[in-house]
Amino acid sequence: MGKRIAITGANGQLGQTLMRSPLFEDDILLPLGREDMDITDAGSVSATLDAWKPDILINAAAYTAVDAAETHEAEAYSINEQGVSHLARWARDRKSHLIHISTDFVFGGDKNRPYRVDDPVSPLSVYGHSKLAGEKMIATLLPDQATIVRTAWLYSPWNHNFMKTMLRLMRERDVLHVVDDQIGTPCSTASLVQCLHAITQRNVPGGIFHWTDAGVASWYDFAIAIQEEALRLGLLEHAIPVRPIPTEKYTTPARRPAYSVLDKSRALQELACPQVHWREELRDVMKKLT
Repeated sequence: MGKRIAITGANGQLGQTLMRSPLFEDDILLPLGREDMDITDAGSVSATLDAWKPDILINAAAYTAVDAAETHEAEAYSINEQGVSHLARWARDRKSHLIHISTDFVFGGDKNRPYRVDDPVSPLSVYGHSKLAGEKMIATLLPDQATIVRTAWLYSPWNHNFMKTMLRLMRERDVLHVVDDQIGTPCSTASLVQCLHAITQRNVPGGIFHWTDAGVASWYDFAIAIQEEALRLGLLEHAIPVRPIPTEKYTTPARRPAYSVLDKSRALQELACPQVHWREELRDVMKKLT
């Protein structure tokens, strides 16, 4: 018999991928958008989840506007910390398993090897600090009954993301400049969903996992690949020059880690998630746009 799984942030790109995934066809999914349940309101959380009593709660809701968070700190913390604390308290009291999505931005980016799950954290931005605060809430309230999955550079056919922004700009501009000294790994939401499904199917002891697709890239590498695949699929009529620039030439309100590749060894060993290179995943996602 399938599990009852509630999904917060159901209207976001990860939430939409979860709801569409055939992997969960034997489960009963409850999509919860902001209009269905306000995670920043403990009463709303209790009333909604008590009525449905999910076995598993996947928290895909988050304040993810990295630059806007620098001037909307209270809002970022209300969702990424207080909202998480309400979900964790409910899961603790009702013996439900919480799966929480976190980020590579909890790291400072000063390493030259992939970040392990137990590496020291040192966020550079309000967004990173607020997401770390959510992780700490879970560690305090629900240490043995929650799984944190840190991921990075998420994209999908839905909503706003780097891939779709690049496609739009490549249609609108004659030349594009993209940062080439921030290094990480793109991850399709479809790939992350496979990892989340594996967690729901196993008696995972909790703790932290890292998950992205395989390989390493800069944002410039990612942009070049997007244009190449778009031209091959007929999503762009012609190529434009895409030129690399250093971060110092593209200032943003929030600081980003220069290096945020995640070590996925625990997920690969304990969850046996299938992993493919990010270029292959990019090709599969962009086919859905044709």
